[in-house]
Amino acid sequence: MTENTKRNRSPLDTFLGLFARLEAGESVNVLLMFLNVFLILSAYYILKTVREGLILGSGDLLGLDGAELKIYASATMAFLLLGIVPLYGALASRVNRIALLNYSMMAVMGSLVIFFLLGKAGVPVALAFFLWLGIVSVFLIAQFWSYASDIYSEEQGKRLFAVIAIGGSLGAILGPKIAQLGSEYTYGLMLVAGAVLGVCQLSYNLVNRREASLAVERACGKPVAEEEPLSKEGGFALVFRQKYLWLIALMLVLANVVNTTGEFILSNAAKTHAVESVPDTSYSEIQAPDERADAIKADRVKVVTEFYGGFFALVNLLGFLIQAFLVSRIFKFVGVRAALFFLPVIALGAYGAIGAIGGFMLLRIAKTAENSTDYSLQNTVRQALFLPTSREAKYKAKAAIDTFFVRMGDALAAALVAVGIHVLSFDMQSFAFMNVAIIIVWIFVAIGIAKQHKKLSEASAK
Repeated sequence: MTENTKRNRSPLDTFLGLFARLEAGESVNVLLMFLNVFLILSAYYILKTVREGLILGSGDLLGLDGAELKIYASATMAFLLLGIVPLYGALASRVNRIALLNYSMMAVMGSLVIFFLLGKAGVPVALAFFLWLGIVSVFLIAQFWSYASDIYSEEQGKRLFAVIAIGGSLGAILGPKIAQLGSEYTYGLMLVAGAVLGVCQLSYNLVNRREASLAVERACGKPVAEEEPLSKEGGFALVFRQKYLWLIALMLVLANVVNTTGEFILSNAAKTHAVESVPDTSYSEIQAPDERADAIKADRVKVVTEFYGGFFALVNLLGFLIQAFLVSRIFKFVGVRAALFFLPVIALGAYGAIGAIGGFMLLRIAKTAENSTDYSLQNTVRQALFLPTSREAKYKAKAAIDTFFVRMGDALAAALVAVGIHVLSFDMQSFAFMNVAIIIVWIFVAIGIAKQHKKLSEASAK
């Protein structure tokens, strides 16, 4: 960095420089992008906590308990996305990026109003809301990082993604806290999340206007090139045509099988916790069977909501600390490719310990370590992998990978859980050992991604 650049740095540049290396003039847009992902993750974790309470506290649905239904519902999302991803790709080819973002946000906010009205009217929405949130959440987050990788160069992304992602870590801490405070108002929290996303939409438009102004400044009075339209090639076609992209897709499938199976193990622990905290015998004074069942159900929903609120808050606090103080330094000293291996190594040790030792306390510690690393370092690595790719890959292939292939991991996890429960009679420790075997394959896939990433980065640098 030159002496002249140092003199031109603002106080905001200097402050944000505590977390990552910023050049003069980058801080305002970085702060706006930080705010944007903060709002998205805040809204998501409000809704995710609501979702857990609805699905786990609603008793048996379709003849299945909440924990098992949750993992099968995740598999359903993958098949729904087979139709949604091509439609999204077609829309992305027809409108510019800010219109794509605006349409998406308006659709999400409108859906939340509908869920609120149906829930208040007594319509059972637990399963529909679970499916909807599972699809919408991955699209919103994928869209944000597609936009970020579009407006920043590969060199900027490697420096700035770490500090931008701190906003997501903070939002993931705040969201569960808001949900805990409003645990008595389950459906009202949907409107709170919708309002948060409304502010997010305004932020997107502000960033877009600033980017247009900066483009004019950089052009020094010359005509500014219009945003080039994307090709008509679909996201799935892009993924299967490029080895680098399908290796990333395969990595996400394997990582999600591991994580979703782990969430199933945790959901069983949470359900047992709720039953033990709210036993049927505590409501013996209520004579009417229906009233007694409703009271038990409501209190168990509250216990599960509070449990997940506390769990998410701890995971996301640790995720924030990793994101704020470690990720940029890991990128600087070992690089994106080496960072690929941190999460699978941690997960390998975590599930190995769960399988060998077991126990509720160890489970909570292991899942906290896995999830906090996943939501911070691994998430940033995933986004940085797309920096050397084309715009089509960033918007279309990334959408396909971060939605369909992530949920395909859920579908495979659902199949493995079904076989494990109903055919092999697995206990929770057996599922943990199954994860160990999958993680070993995941590590070999990461080696392939690292090799392809090196080739792409060297080619783009020429």
